This record gives sequence, C-alpha cells and structure tokens, in this order.
Amino acid sequence: MAGVTSCSPPKVTHAIPGENEVVALMSLDDHVYAVRHNEIEVYDSVTLTQQIVWAPGISASIAGIAACSRNKCLYLSDWGGPRIRHINLDMDAMKTWPVANSPRGLSVNGDGNLLVACGTDNKLQEYTTDGRLVREICLPAGLDSPWHAIQLSTGDYVVSHNKSPGVVSVVGVDGRLLRSYGPSSSSDIGPMKNPRSLAVTKHDDVLVADQGNNRILAINSSLTRAQVFPLPDDLRLEQPFALYLDDARDRLYIGEWGGRHRVIALTTRAGFLKTLFRPPVYGSNGRLC
Repeated sequence: MAGVTSCSPPKVTHAIPGENEVVALMSLDDHVYAVRHNEIEVYDSVTLTQQIVWAPGISASIAGIAACSRNKCLYLSDWGGPRIRHINLDMDAMKTWPVANSPRGLSVNGDGNLLVACGTDNKLQEYTTDGRLVREICLPAGLDSPWHAIQLSTGDYVVSHNKSPGVVSVVGVDGRLLRSYGPSSSSDIGPMKNPRSLAVTKHDDVLVADQGNNRILAINSSLTRAQVFPLPDDLRLEQPFALYLDDARDRLYIGEWGGRHRVIALTTRAGFLKTLFRPPVYGSNGRLC
C-alpha cells in the first residue's frame, strides 16, 4: 500500500457475527456499543465479550450513535422521528429533542457538542448535550445526502455523501466547500459507492466505509490521495457500514450491513494509523519503522 510507512499492518483480533445489520459503532470507557436493528449490543472493550443486549425503548430507525465521556452519555439518531435520543449513563435516563429531517451519522466535537448529519435536509446541526442548537450548516448544491460528519482539528468538517458515485467533502463552518474527493479518471481505485461512516486520525487523515465496494478507503487530509486500507485477504468485507477509530487502544472497529453482519476489531499496532501518508521513517538498522 503506497504511502503507508508502518511495518506492522493491521491484524484482525475479533470478528463477531450477528443476526442483524450493524448500523453504528462506538467505544466509551470500558465498553463497545454496536447498534443492530432496534437493540444495542454492549461488549467489554478489552476482550470484546458480549455483556448485555440493551433495548432502551429505541426503534428500528436508529441510524447513528455517538458517546461523550465529558457528559457520560450516549446519543442515538432516530431518522423516523426525526430526533436525537440522549441517554445519561450515570442516571440511566433518556430524553429526546427534534432535529432536521433524516438524522444519520453522529459525532462529538472537541467542545463536547453533538454533530448531526441530516440527510434529506442537506445540512449539519450542532447541539449542546442539553439539546440547544449551537449552529446549523447548510451544505451547498451538489453536496447532497450527507451521511456522517466529523469536525477536524482545523475546525472544518469532513462529510461523507451517501450516493453513487460517492463523495467525501470538507466544508467550513459557513458551509462553503473547501475541498472534496470523488471519482476521478486518474484514480486507480475507482469511484466510491455509497460511502457511509467516517473515522478521522489525529493527523486529520480520513477513513471511509465504502459500502458499495466492500472496502475501507484511506484518504489524506488534503483529500488529494486515496488508497484501499489493507485488510487480510481472507476477511472479505461485505458491505462495511459502521466505522469507529479508538485512538487510545489503536483499534479500528468495522460493522457490516451484509454477509454475516460482523463486528470486526483490528489492532493497528506500532501506530499504523498515525503514519498514514506520512514520509517513511527508518530506524538505525535501516529498516522501515
């Protein structure tokens, strides 16, 4: 894989099948949360053994999950509402508030606020943990069907657009398009097909669940280069849909919509994700590190 400098490629540590599609994934403290249909599976974050199956009055129209360690809560996006469900983990209590149409992917930014991608209204909305609207970002024409958005270290937003051919864009706080990555005649990886969840590294490089192509893509922070994320040949992803990067554990989680509906955990070892697209570094022995 050109541009990757680590000598320790990702290794699959767990591949857990299920009866229903994996809609969204999130890790918080000692737990991993996997949303399937109208329930949430809760796993131990170290062993990935399932602890409970939790169905806190949620519906089959849940599309996204996010967690906030600062506020000790989970958020669920319910596109059938349309609304956000806020679950207080300390108090075991839930509240809801309305949002724009078709809320999908969720993320929490550095301010502890919730970012919601609203698919049919073509906008991003940012809320405090109490449900107060902080800002609303209307996306420009042509950047429709936003599925997931994450705020970058620059303050801008990277957005996946669920269509085929698919697009990943970066927009400013005013909604202005700053850059985008989409199909190109010069690209040797071909166009994306219905890109879904995103994950962002500490260097603002982007991982994309390219559902229609059964692969994960890695795109550099300037959105000028993309490559297929290396996975074991025998893994054979089937419609990757959910994606979550746990930087603290150097672990990447993938959830499948198709096939065996697996929750897949990969350990990246030796800072593999942190070296994406970075110049190669050689040790004193001349070996690539």
